[in-house]
Amino acid sequence: MSRPAILRTVAWLWFLASIVVLVIGFREAIFLVPTDAAQGDAGRIFYYHVPSSMLSLIFPYINFLASLAYLYWRRRDPLKALTSDALALTAAEVTVVYASICLITGSIWGRATWGIWWTWDPRLTSMLLLWLLYVSYLMLRRFSSAGQSQTLAAVLSVFAAVDVPIVYMSIRWWRTQHPAPVFGGGPDSGLDPSMMPAFVWNIAGWAMWGIFIMCFRFALERRRQLAEQEAALSAIEASLETAQ
Repeated sequence: MSRPAILRTVAWLWFLASIVVLVIGFREAIFLVPTDAAQGDAGRIFYYHVPSSMLSLIFPYINFLASLAYLYWRRRDPLKALTSDALALTAAEVTVVYASICLITGSIWGRATWGIWWTWDPRLTSMLLLWLLYVSYLMLRRFSSAGQSQTLAAVLSVFAAVDVPIVYMSIRWWRTQHPAPVFGGGPDSGLDPSMMPAFVWNIAGWAMWGIFIMCFRFALERRRQLAEQEAALSAIEASLETAQ
């Protein structure tokens, strides 16, 4: 079996495994976990809000490291720089997806529990800022002039990465309206054992889904880059033939 065929097979198996794990996580979260005594069924949003929140703080660092690699390789090895840039772009797209899910599910939970869709709590505000930074990253790449977008976006990613630890620490530095940390928040933090299977299945499923989407988009972006290079090479060869 050729290498592309093996990669396609692995991709399909990974995709199917992701769907299976997500379905199991959905069943655990919606049908098997006991209803929370204080929050009612609104508490089930936890199994989608917390995994998306955690993953939205992990993929930015893939974007950050890939952007640093791009800045390092852009004058030394353009081919490696392009590969790094494709990885940075796809990680930013996945970050926007997870940050959007986090903000939307958080707002739904806030409306059901607090009676409001939004409040300028430090955790909510810093997460919204993270989302805006990565949306700006994608818009910058789309609308800036050709030849500068990758470098400008890579520089922006360095600033965006600074917000990630602020988001993570916000509920530890400022104990305001947002609930206390679920993990690592002191003696009262942690999950009840009855909640753990639903949480583990969901965070595993959403992580697998995010990895699949990132790899899929990375392959598409690399294909676009290679097609662009071939088109540019063909244009140069055609101009040389015309000059002769």
